[in-house]
Amino acid sequence: MRPISSVLIVDDDPAHLTTYGWVVESAGYRALLATIGFDGVTLPRDPVDMVLLDYNLDGRITAVEVAMMVQSELPNVPVIVLSDAFALPDDIAPFVQGFIRKGDPAKLVARLHDLLPLLPDTVLSNSNAESLP
Repeated sequence: MRPISSVLIVDDDPAHLTTYGWVVESAGYRALLATIGFDGVTLPRDPVDMVLLDYNLDGRITAVEVAMMVQSELPNVPVIVLSDAFALPDDIAPFVQGFIRKGDPAKLVARLHDLLPLLPDTVLSNSNAESLP
């Protein structure tokens, strides 16, 4: 049996990590949470199939630096910026594969389904994932 795809969520706000972790898991994927600390972030050793990265980070490390680190350590893993901005910021665009505005879980779930495989029984049990708050 194929393992469930894992989504690494990188954010400096624990509430956002919890919320988006729940959205990702409700959509049928495994959520891996990484908090940005003042000095940076440590990527998990677990296999990662996709990264959701907050753009506005508090601390000494920027989202661009995190995206470059992910690109270096996980070169075949797509990085999607998750942000309150209205469009993908130009400085991070070369290092990511997309942008989703925070507060739109239906678009997030749709993008997850576009980029990652789901196990057949997960699709059935999450058929109402588009109606998440």
